[in-house]
Amino acid sequence: MSGAETATPSIMVIFGAGGDLTRRKLIPAVYHLCRDGHLPEPFAMLGVDRKDVDDDGYRARIDVEGREFIGEGLAEVLWQRLLGCLHFLSGDFSDPVLYTRLAARLDELAAARQIPSNFLFYFATPPRFFDVIAIGLGAAGLLQEEGGRWRRVVIEKPFGHDLASAREMNRALHAVMAEHQIYRIDHYLGKESVQNILAYRFANSTVEPIWNRRYVDHVQITVAESLGVEQRGNYYDGAGALRDMVPNHLLALLGVVAMEPSNSFDADAIRDEQVKVLRAIQPFEPDDVLTDAVRGQYAAGQLVDGRNVPAYRDEPDVVPRSNTETYAALKLKIDSWRWAGVPFYLRTGKRLPGRFTEVVIQFSHAPNVMFRDSLLTRENVPPNCLVLRIQPNEGIGMSFNAKVPGHSTHLGMVDMNFRYEDYFDNKPTNGYETLIHDVMTGDSTLFKRADHIEASWALVEPVLDVWSALPPREFPNYAAGSWGPLAADELLRRDGRAWRPCKRCQQ
Repeated sequence: MSGAETATPSIMVIFGAGGDLTRRKLIPAVYHLCRDGHLPEPFAMLGVDRKDVDDDGYRARIDVEGREFIGEGLAEVLWQRLLGCLHFLSGDFSDPVLYTRLAARLDELAAARQIPSNFLFYFATPPRFFDVIAIGLGAAGLLQEEGGRWRRVVIEKPFGHDLASAREMNRALHAVMAEHQIYRIDHYLGKESVQNILAYRFANSTVEPIWNRRYVDHVQITVAESLGVEQRGNYYDGAGALRDMVPNHLLALLGVVAMEPSNSFDADAIRDEQVKVLRAIQPFEPDDVLTDAVRGQYAAGQLVDGRNVPAYRDEPDVVPRSNTETYAALKLKIDSWRWAGVPFYLRTGKRLPGRFTEVVIQFSHAPNVMFRDSLLTRENVPPNCLVLRIQPNEGIGMSFNAKVPGHSTHLGMVDMNFRYEDYFDNKPTNGYETLIHDVMTGDSTLFKRADHIEASWALVEPVLDVWSALPPREFPNYAAGSWGPLAADELLRRDGRAWRPCKRCQQ
């Protein structure tokens, strides 16, 4: 998809350079770009945080932590070269003086390394600092684009806590920079398996003609996690599964699956179509929330590996009688010519039996006339099913019916399976490599615009309002290690459908 363009020389500034995201994701991603020859030359990185260290101290820390998360295959020469590009500036994000010092340090680095004043500012911080940092950068003149230089800002989720806060965040950002300078990152969109959905749909003449209501019975989108809240109790207990996952990851996947073909590969043309999908989803009325939305919270239980784990309410930093949901499932209906009458079922949860993300396209049943006398097919010929696996085992699976060898006519389900690792030399990455490179080249295709963010929050806000007004009475309502609350199964059972069990993801 994107990434073919050469990145221009630049300086990458990471706010929150001492945090978990930087050492686990950003430093390894930049190293992989260096290894694959995709880093611009010349290039420098400047970490900004409150830690009281100098350049050498920060390099020593990253030298240890970076090795841990890059793992095997680290090339020592390239690693030392990258460490030599690292610099550090200590300061308080709320102190206006920091940004004056930052401007001076960037001028110094640009002159010393002969780098044009192209700056990538990465906000790897808690959301409460987003507008603080943006205002500080704006006041210091660091967001002004002139003389051919660019200034770009990368913002991690969550993009607000609700519709009002999302609008306020967009307003604050737009007060100091233009929309084209803002890159709201969702690492799911950087995954090769997500980008391949567009290639699979629109580059194959046998696929697009059946990607509609005439042939598709329903769509399932699942993001399952086997982990609990781990050390994120403080954040998660104020967010919950719906806020944490649906407005970003799940609706991003839905937009890619359900969008119309754009008239070009221009970033805004593609994003226009994805926003149209969100705006075409039937909004939730309060009564709809009671029937088409399900929430759950895990109790103590046993995982598939035999470990016993505590209930959500017993996790660190969680309120003992918390009503925060750790599971959410929704039934969505899209009012468009392509998808009218085709339900989209979304689910996400913690402490489920496996960790996987997949999109299931279940096609309608084939006519049963020819096989009505077969003992094994008295009810219905099993429907064909397309599974787009995002993680793990990235790839595409297709199930279809075939005759079982023998003298009688019995049907059996056959699976075809494509996996990236079997066909291509390059293994799929975690997405950050692609996205960081796209920021460096100015390609915003895989990033969310302000209208996308606000449309997503507008969709889920009625659900949040009802859930807030009607606290759950049955929490906890599913055991850790199970597939979630029974009400989620009933959500599909009422329509004569069922969640697809993910067998391969657990192998």
